[in-house]
Amino acid sequence: MHDLVIRHGTVIDGTGGPPVDADVAVEGGEVTAVGTVTMRGREEVDARGLVVTPGFVDVHTHYDGQVTWDPLVTPSIWHGVTTVVMGNCGVGFAPAAPDRREWLIGLMEGVEDVPGVSLREAIRWEWGSVAQYLDALERFPRAIDVGAQVPHGAVRAYVMDERGAANEPPTDADLAAMAAIVRDGVAAGALGFSTNRLPLHRAVDGRQVPGTFAEEDELFALGRAVRAGSPGADAVFSLILPTSTGYDPDAWDGELEWISRLSTETGLAFTFPFGASPDGSQQWRARLAQVEQHNRAGARLVLQVGCRRQALLCGLQTHHPFEGRPSYAGVASLPIPERARRLADPEMKATILSETNAPGASRLGELMLDQADAVFPFDDPNDHEPSPEKSLAAACQRTGRAAADLLYDMAIADDGQSLVMFMLGGYPGSLDASLELMPHPDTVLGLGDGGAHVSLICDAGYPTYVLGYWARDRERGRLSLPAAVKVLTSEPARLYGMHDRGLVAPGRKADLNVLDPDRVSLCPIEVVHDLPAGAKRVLQRANGYAATVVAGEVVQRDGDDTGARPGRVVRGPQPAPR
Repeated sequence: MHDLVIRHGTVIDGTGGPPVDADVAVEGGEVTAVGTVTMRGREEVDARGLVVTPGFVDVHTHYDGQVTWDPLVTPSIWHGVTTVVMGNCGVGFAPAAPDRREWLIGLMEGVEDVPGVSLREAIRWEWGSVAQYLDALERFPRAIDVGAQVPHGAVRAYVMDERGAANEPPTDADLAAMAAIVRDGVAAGALGFSTNRLPLHRAVDGRQVPGTFAEEDELFALGRAVRAGSPGADAVFSLILPTSTGYDPDAWDGELEWISRLSTETGLAFTFPFGASPDGSQQWRARLAQVEQHNRAGARLVLQVGCRRQALLCGLQTHHPFEGRPSYAGVASLPIPERARRLADPEMKATILSETNAPGASRLGELMLDQADAVFPFDDPNDHEPSPEKSLAAACQRTGRAAADLLYDMAIADDGQSLVMFMLGGYPGSLDASLELMPHPDTVLGLGDGGAHVSLICDAGYPTYVLGYWARDRERGRLSLPAAVKVLTSEPARLYGMHDRGLVAPGRKADLNVLDPDRVSLCPIEVVHDLPAGAKRVLQRANGYAATVVAGEVVQRDGDDTGARPGRVVRGPQPAPR
């Protein structure tokens, strides 16, 4: 008897090939047969009318703290994700000296908007080194697999203490010590190393991520250390470039040059965020051509792309765009319906609109007013490609009203339950570039930031968006369903050396999804206070997932937890079956 049989489904195997009607048999956590399965299973899933895919692999998350208290790793599990990679953007919690723990929490909170109060409440510091962190994660039961990278910020803080936090240059002894930590961390099972070179990213103390201004000698020493700890150069060097969010566009050529040299020397894959310019220019095509040229010459550069623009969801439930103005403070603690009623008072509105932000307050509202063409009502959770006619700027033109007046009313509508979508960096009016970039051979799909920016976004549901919007609902140009499954499964798995998963084939790890391609879609946004210490986060569930399987055990049925905890820590590259 098989452990599990999924019967009468349509298998989309992750290769990009055509769908095949077949049963799938599982034993010992691996797929053993794809075809007609006559033997019964101890557990069976009826997939009649449904699609069977590999489990999804999310390579850009920030669950570094959450995985120490949340066995489900929500919300990613609700969207068919069976493996997550953490430790991105140069921030994380290992290595961790006892006297730097609070600082590491402040770094994560400042850069990734993970509430420090939750991290302080829930993290049980049972480690110092990267190896000990992985050991601690293994002791915690979980539903899905997790992998970690060695973050540059934590390494610098561990070795250089305050000098590292202040981004001072390292001594030769510092470099040797940091290289040893990175080498040993990768040898112990970390999937790679990450660094952050974007000066906009800051800890709560206002200082940039350690390593932001690292010189070439430091970057090359750490890159060589990654290679020294990695059999077969399967580990990854992950970066955030200073060109991200349009901060320093002139840095592109210089960054690409050293990255390409180090990749060619070490054989490592280098991955970093990439996307089309929000102004609609075609500069991204020239940059993509440069990457293609470097790869033809021997580098391994993998552009990390998104399936939509990152958007902040603003309102009374999350962050009010006028909350930096002094008169808002008097109502900020009221329950949301009462707060909305108070804010709707004409005198209160007039007062707030006449004010400017208090010193040190968030500039969110100012940014939204400056980029009114990137602000939209958020009335459909599946619409991240809205018509420009729906924008705040277009509404101002139609009505003759000021942008601040309209934005205020949008943010307090529906008794304060409404949300306004603000697309960071602007909105070009189309996501056509994403359609071209997602299946490109030199890209990998990611940038969902699972576990991060929890007070304003929930992009961890991007797999559901890819399946529901890009492979089904988009009116102008789509991905085929097999292509959509491929970019969610085998491609990200291969980048991080996880050759045991990402395909539905005999011998592969039985991480699987059973889903309804006609129903898969994003649910409405929820704002809940379920983080440790009662901190809030923005969440989004999904429709259409009949079952999610990890290592042959059903961990979710129709979006509900089964109680199974087969997840493990992915330590280093995972070989493909022979």
